[in-house]
Amino acid sequence: MLRFFSLFLAIQGLLFTLNILEPVRQAIVLPFTAGLARASAWLVTLFDARVHAEGIILRSLENGFAVSIQPGCNGIEASIVLIAAILAFPSPWRHKLIGLGIGLVAIQALNLVRIISLFYLGQWDIEVFEWAHLYLWQALIMLDALVVFVIWVRYIPRPVTARMA
Repeated sequence: MLRFFSLFLAIQGLLFTLNILEPVRQAIVLPFTAGLARASAWLVTLFDARVHAEGIILRSLENGFAVSIQPGCNGIEASIVLIAAILAFPSPWRHKLIGLGIGLVAIQALNLVRIISLFYLGQWDIEVFEWAHLYLWQALIMLDALVVFVIWVRYIPRPVTARMA
C-alpha cells in the first residue's frame, strides 16, 4: 500500500508539474482545451445552431454569453489523478492501458456535459452557474475519476496463487 501511495504521489507531482510548464501549456494544454470548445460547439449545434467556438471560448451567437474553458475546467487535472492511480496500482500493463483509454474517455465525455451544462446555466442564471461551476462540477469530475478507478480495479485480473497439496 505504501508503494502505491508513493508512486501515486510521485506520478501526480510529475504530471502536475508538466501541466503548468509554459511549453507544455502552449503545445498540449491549450490546443486540447480548444478542441474541447470545438467539440462542445459541435455537440450543441446538433440542437442549437446559434453557438460558436473560438479558441477556448464557447459563445452564444444569440445573446453573446460565453464560457472560457480555463485550466481546471478542461478535465486534465482529473485525468492526471486517474493516470497516476492506474499507473501506480500493481496490474499488468495491458490492463493499465485499457483502463487509461476507457477512463480518459469517460472523464472527457463527462467534461463535455459539464461545459455544455455550464454554457446553458450561465445564460439562465449566473448565480446557479457559479455554484455549479465552483462546487457541483468540480466534485463530480473528480468523483468520475474515482469511480472509473474503482471499477477498473474490480476488473483487473487477480494473481494466480499456487495451492498447497
